[in-house]
Amino acid sequence: MAISPSDIQKLQERVRRRGFKHYLHEMDLQKLRSFTEATIRFDFPVTALVGPNGAGKTTVLGAAGLIYQAVQPRRFFARSGAYDGSMSGWRVEYTVWSDGAMISRVASYTDRTEDVRRSKWNRKAMNRPVKVIGVTRTLPASERTESYKFVKGDFVGKSEASFTEEVTTAVERILGKKASDYLEVTADADGKYSILVQRPAEDEGRPSYSEFHFGAGEASIIRIVGEIEAVDEGALVLIEEVENGLHPLATQRLVEYLIEVARRKGCQVIFTTHSNAALKPLPGDAVWSAYRGKLTQGKLDVESLRALTGEIDARLAVFAEDKFASLVAEVTLRRYGDLIDEKLDLKSIEIHALGGAAPARDQARHNNTNNPARKYFAVALLDGDKRSEDGYNPDNTDNLKMEDGRPFVTFVAGATDPEAVVLDDIATAISDNGKVLPRLTLALQMDTAHQAEVSEAIESAIRTNRDRHTVFADIGESLDFLAEDVTARAFVSTWANFHDDEVRGMWDPVRSFLPLLSDATH
Repeated sequence: MAISPSDIQKLQERVRRRGFKHYLHEMDLQKLRSFTEATIRFDFPVTALVGPNGAGKTTVLGAAGLIYQAVQPRRFFARSGAYDGSMSGWRVEYTVWSDGAMISRVASYTDRTEDVRRSKWNRKAMNRPVKVIGVTRTLPASERTESYKFVKGDFVGKSEASFTEEVTTAVERILGKKASDYLEVTADADGKYSILVQRPAEDEGRPSYSEFHFGAGEASIIRIVGEIEAVDEGALVLIEEVENGLHPLATQRLVEYLIEVARRKGCQVIFTTHSNAALKPLPGDAVWSAYRGKLTQGKLDVESLRALTGEIDARLAVFAEDKFASLVAEVTLRRYGDLIDEKLDLKSIEIHALGGAAPARDQARHNNTNNPARKYFAVALLDGDKRSEDGYNPDNTDNLKMEDGRPFVTFVAGATDPEAVVLDDIATAISDNGKVLPRLTLALQMDTAHQAEVSEAIESAIRTNRDRHTVFADIGESLDFLAEDVTARAFVSTWANFHDDEVRGMWDPVRSFLPLLSDATH
């Protein structure tokens, strides 16, 4: 069920050309719980909402369903009479595509303080199939209130039903095990209460067993897939904590399945998560972070949210553009500490990859200029090609500077992707300096007798690699399948040790933010 880059691109293009029967394009949370004038766009049909507990992920999820008739407002926004006065003035504005037309809608809450019974949501709700899948799906059968119907020793179901081929195939791919012998057994004629059962064929010689003996993740996957396959085409599917009860690999496969459902059935899926595995199959524009009443687009390592919300014990946060840039930051900061007169307090610097230049820039700006409770400063490290783009040049963009004029955005050396800069500079340095190749070979965990192999791998990569973001994976593969992380670190470390001017050029502009050991002791 692996999703290819072309599959992702086709779905992104399908959204742009409005190729879905029903589609929620944008929401403006004018006022809703902790959100004020927070906008979210759905640029991809599967959207992940990430953030720490209490940041508003479920609020956004509920707001997405609020404009549709199939979702009762109390499902996400219940009110307890006179004890809930905070809902007054809540308002969400929507841009929705439906049956060939782009439509604007509003949902707002009117608070009648003189008569609480007249307080209500006002919405011109739209017709669209909506499926809400809550966290109760992972409750073990023995803990569900209706389980007493199934625990009798003489229990026999009213009916038994096998799952469809679509359900069985998807479950097998996600769980990595046979799923053709699962059944759904109902306890009543209306099918309101049911339990899962696995009944192997008689010739397999294995006993049957019920959901009372399933793993919570196993039952959760079967129920999620079964419910999604049963929805109509063009449905909106809302899932709370998609990873709940699942192994990271199963979580990743489940999200891949959701992307496939968006392609096959024209569905739109929005889910909340705390899992990096859930984000892995998605493009950056499919991920939104919620924190401090803000919504920010871009793939973000879930651990990085600790930095964004101030939940770190650090003196400086470095927000890098991507994983490779975060490696460059780590290595070059260590080298920079050797080049300056005072020692850097490297242990008090946390580095986070934010999945894009805009998120890195915006998070640093938010931390430094809009955070009265700030415990630390932040700088953004961006790729060199951003330096000349509008909105990124500290020399002529005032909002990338502190009030005292100091820039908090700096750049990796060069004017293109940092992977290309490091590779090309290393290739040139090898020709100019006889010490570079031996140092690089040792950094690659190889004996210096293998220098020729390393040099040949570099020359081959320069000739054949078409995507510099993958070049260190290619070089590692040609060197007896050396891990990409090891290869990239070796190249960056060697580059930093032989390019002092470039390292200084990266960190001199933001040197005043860098924490010193001498300051930590006072």
